[in-house]
Amino acid sequence: MNRKLAIAGLLALPLSVFAEDAAVEEEKSNLTGSAELGLLYKTGNTHSGDLKTGFDLRYEEGKWLSLLDFNFLKKKSDVKDAEGETHFITTDQKWNITSQTNYTLEGEKNYMYGNIWYEDNDFNSFNNQSSFSAGWGRHWYKNEKASLWADIGPGYKRDVVKATDTVAEHTQSAFIIQAQALYLRKLNENVEFKQTFSAKYAVRSDENSIYKAESSITTKLISTLQLKFSFTVDYNTEVDDDTENTDTQTAVTLVYGF
Repeated sequence: MNRKLAIAGLLALPLSVFAEDAAVEEEKSNLTGSAELGLLYKTGNTHSGDLKTGFDLRYEEGKWLSLLDFNFLKKKSDVKDAEGETHFITTDQKWNITSQTNYTLEGEKNYMYGNIWYEDNDFNSFNNQSSFSAGWGRHWYKNEKASLWADIGPGYKRDVVKATDTVAEHTQSAFIIQAQALYLRKLNENVEFKQTFSAKYAVRSDENSIYKAESSITTKLISTLQLKFSFTVDYNTEVDDDTENTDTQTAVTLVYGF
């Protein structure tokens, strides 16, 4: 039930803004977005299959800006069991969704924001993780080639920790300070570099903090189709002894913009 409520809340935040002027037709649509897909399947001495997909939506009306981002990753590969037999099984699977709404203040550089995030991961120490944050941000820098946004605010985080041989499944909640930054730079007319960073810093030192960074380069193939190379780093400060703190992901995907 908690998971259903979290997902419903994630979807409701941007949709409340979308609905206000959905019936108004404009020459230039206020709603834009993109969808991406990457597939890799190997056969021969080993079998493996990777699927990465997702989409993002952006709606802008007056002083309001709503963003919705969804990502899904699944990997399958050959794994030997204790008897030496090989099985083609899932070795990584996760999905996450982020919703943020900004309200621009006077001067057009500063804004107030509300952010909701949820992630479900089958192969780390947590069944799921979620957070809410609200605060202040600023469009710090902008010219024809580059832009920098950053925001910060207090928030609340909830981690559902997986059961182990000695500890039952349990929930850890914490107050956090969330900071985010987005940097965009056009390398030329057809190539763009994007860098994102987010930190969910737990106020108490013995609680889990979450850090994430993604670097990507997008190359335009045709007007609506792009090729994207990305590298993502996820870091949790408090995990099980048999689990790594850092997860990385390298991906190549096709992106369709609309």
